Amino acid sequence: MTGHGFGVPPKAPPDVIAARDALADEVCRALARAGLPVHRGDSGGGTDGEPGAEVHVDPLAEGRGVFVNWNTDAELRTAALELFAQGIDFADPPPAVRHHEAVHDRMRGALLGILASAGFQVEEPDRHTYGSAVHVTGLRP
Repeated sequence: MTGHGFGVPPKAPPDVIAARDALADEVCRALARAGLPVHRGDSGGGTDGEPGAEVHVDPLAEGRGVFVNWNTDAELRTAALELFAQGIDFADPPPAVRHHEAVHDRMRGALLGILASAGFQVEEPDRHTYGSAVHVTGLRP
């Protein structure tokens, strides 16, 4: 336990992290070969939020491996988030929010299809937990 009363989940052992890193690198290569902008979001290079595919390795022992998120350009993202923060009617969101959501939905489908075609095992994880991420579980045998 930490001083705040919250348990810190254990990190995965180095060999598991190394395997996840190798998988993430393969995912990046496959997406780049498909012509998509891609970067590692967990590399500490300060690229979080950069437009394109962002590949992350889950470092936790109980983690699920590698995730890919799509980032829109800051202009679209900021417009949608500012409207969302002001409060929106979820039954009829403003056009910028609808467009932002549509881009994420379409790109999630595209990432799933591209990675599956490239030989990866992929799945669509729970949206409430993982947002618009794609989960990559490995390479097909």
